[in-house]
Amino acid sequence: MFISKQSSSFIDYIIADVLRGTVSVYMKTAGNVAVNRYAYKNVSRRAIANLAVNPNMSLGLWYNNNVLKPARVQTAA
Repeated sequence: MFISKQSSSFIDYIIADVLRGTVSVYMKTAGNVAVNRYAYKNVSRRAIANLAVNPNMSLGLWYNNNVLKPARVQTAA
């Protein structure tokens, strides 16, 4: 499990687990009043590993291409 804190205009940070294929995305909020957390499962392990080794990758672009677009990704509790 690792935490990715690259710069992004709407994502604060991502916590990802390569072995389980799970991702928790924490969105930025105005004034840091509340944390918006979204959890996903069945995310590509290869995509998670790619995020871990590329610190200059845009979190928003990664999130859109590897979490929102693929049909296999499901929301988790």
